[in-house]
Amino acid sequence: MSDSTVDEHGMTRRQLLRHTAWFGAAVVLTVAGGEVISHISGPAEAAAPDPFADPHALRFVQVSDSHLGFKGTANTAVEDSFQHAVNQVNGLPFRPDFVMHTGDLTHLSTPAQFDQVKQMMSHLNTGKTLTVPGEHDSVDDAGQKYRAAFGAGTAGDGWYSFDLKGVHFLALVNTLSLEKLGHLGADQLEFIRKDVAKLSADTPIVVFSHIPLFEMYPAWGWGTDDAVQALSYLRRFSSVTCLNGHVHQLFTKTEGNITFHSATTTAYPLPKPGDGPAPTPATLPAGKLADALGIREVAYRQGNPGLAVKDVKLA
Repeated sequence: MSDSTVDEHGMTRRQLLRHTAWFGAAVVLTVAGGEVISHISGPAEAAAPDPFADPHALRFVQVSDSHLGFKGTANTAVEDSFQHAVNQVNGLPFRPDFVMHTGDLTHLSTPAQFDQVKQMMSHLNTGKTLTVPGEHDSVDDAGQKYRAAFGAGTAGDGWYSFDLKGVHFLALVNTLSLEKLGHLGADQLEFIRKDVAKLSADTPIVVFSHIPLFEMYPAWGWGTDDAVQALSYLRRFSSVTCLNGHVHQLFTKTEGNITFHSATTTAYPLPKPGDGPAPTPATLPAGKLADALGIREVAYRQGNPGLAVKDVKLA
């Protein structure tokens, strides 16, 4: 497309390049067929098989910020939007190894809202459904209702790790001790240190959190105050991918061996960083909401230098 052509995400090519340069990202972003495909660039990638088409590859889906229970003009039917996301996952040409929801499952963390999202996620055609909490999932009880619904088998305030198809996963909680920024805390930092100490440096690492683990926009609380300490334990690994929600929009940043991907939402968009006084729900013109919502497909094929990340808008 030309520099002035607007893609389906409302970005010109020039804006897309500026967006990438803003974060200094060594990441390729390709817009094709309603998808934004981002992946770590490397000399052998052009010849590598498509990991999304490989039944032996690790393939999973990230959904985020469904905000069930939200009432507002930005989206008057968040339950319908989340159902569209569930249907879209179930319509994929592959069965994901798991689906991860990266927080703000609910808007007000009521038992009815937790029950509704749990029931909806139970219909996902996947090997397993996983979650981490958002701040909207602990508005009045430090996450007790969230853990009652989704915390089985987790440690501390709901964090955990697991291994699958050669990849090590960390699912972190940085939304319970909020002041200005997200916060992991001493206990969770020690969990991370011990958890990865046993791994070889060539183990691919994927980290899930709700709030970004980099300083995306601290003025709005879009960052985690003790993330530098957590990431210091991951610097020795050759490939680290951090996937978060919270900001309701796509951003990618690379720092050395660590690539950060912020996901969009299934509920409603938020403003770009600094666009207005606060990150309040944005009401889009009629017919434009679905373009701002979406799901994320992720794949990893052993032998590839990193993970393939594909962000797809809601159909």
